[in-house]
Amino acid sequence: MAKKLVLLIATLLLGITIAQTKLTIATVNNPDMVVMQELSTVFEEQNPDITLDWLVLDEGTLRSRLTTDIATGGGSFDIVTVGAYETNLWAANGWIESVTNLASQFPNDAPDYDFNDLVPAIANGITFQDQLYAVPFYGESSFTMYNKRLFDEAGLVMPAQPTWEQIREFAKVLNEADNGAFGIVLRGKPGWGDNMAPITTVVNTFGGQWFDATGHPQIDTQAWRDALNLYVDLVQNYGPPGVTGISFPEALALMSNGQAAMWVDATVAAGFLAGTDVGPDMAFARAPVGPVAKGNAWLWSWNLAIPSTSKAKEAAYRFITWATSKQYIDLVASRKGWAAVPPGTRQSTYARSEYQGAAPFANLVLDQILTVDPNDSTLNPGLAPGVQFVQIPEFQGIGNDVAQIISAALAGNISVDEALQRAQRVATEAMQDAGYIE
Repeated sequence: MAKKLVLLIATLLLGITIAQTKLTIATVNNPDMVVMQELSTVFEEQNPDITLDWLVLDEGTLRSRLTTDIATGGGSFDIVTVGAYETNLWAANGWIESVTNLASQFPNDAPDYDFNDLVPAIANGITFQDQLYAVPFYGESSFTMYNKRLFDEAGLVMPAQPTWEQIREFAKVLNEADNGAFGIVLRGKPGWGDNMAPITTVVNTFGGQWFDATGHPQIDTQAWRDALNLYVDLVQNYGPPGVTGISFPEALALMSNGQAAMWVDATVAAGFLAGTDVGPDMAFARAPVGPVAKGNAWLWSWNLAIPSTSKAKEAAYRFITWATSKQYIDLVASRKGWAAVPPGTRQSTYARSEYQGAAPFANLVLDQILTVDPNDSTLNPGLAPGVQFVQIPEFQGIGNDVAQIISAALAGNISVDEALQRAQRVATEAMQDAGYIE
């Protein structure tokens, strides 16, 4: 603030006018992004010629708003938060700028950025035709989080690699719904990136997949039936009520308050849990497997990208490199603690003794990220890369439609069989309309 005040006084005394560039930033309301918005005042102090205007939305609303604006060339935003699913698709359409090109064009705006420090598995997922089209704000896989105190009191031991059947047995023992404590919490809110993210990983481990290699939907199959029956059993009998309203924030709150004994979800949650009352009780294991031991853990990143329609690309590049830099990691650590720094993006973060000391889950998270293979996540060959998604443009619409149907099954409004039959029809019609199949 002092630097900005000095510059303001100097401009008044000398009659100098500093041109202001306004950057409009659209981002998701995840905790890490909320911190980014809070700390962005530091960026504005360091860059008095730039002001920031924020649009912060929930994941589903943000994705819909951005897709419409970007696809139509609306030009409403200078910086957008995009996931691992969208980045390559948008790059192929020319909707976002090549960060590799911007780095060459504006070398003095981020001279110490160190692109080689980015975690390779995460950087590869946002690389199109050998060029980086976004910079990762945080990266994640998925794993099992559990309250070790509750496990110890019940005489239970979580294996390093649990199976879904073991998870179900643990949930039965630990469920105390009458006391407001549940055996497990899982996502149920409809959305391809919401309830379908964990459900798809369960389907993978039961030998299922969304599409075969030719694009024919494979939803109404025994593998999906077995996986979904297990998931429905878990959320209906051992989870909290109102499952279709539970997304990441709601599950995080339940776990943080000690109201759930287990949670299978994004590894990024570990850092948030560390700062809660249950932090000392938290322990971690790999994502559960079923009869098939692959596709059990997803690979995801939230990234900052610059739409091709932005009129302030240099200023935008300055911000996205600031918000994903080593210096930003240090800033978050100094303000929020090392356990709260954005994970999964920089190799140097995992080499820091301060992070290792504050984040006992660090090595497991990094190992999960590095061992996920989006090109080989299902028992049989699939149509396109992805673990909890299929990287084709049509998947967003298909995934959301199927998510609504599956949500009805999670709530007990329709049977699993009926849900899968409906979902198969919806997916088949969409793939026929898109020309993948006849």
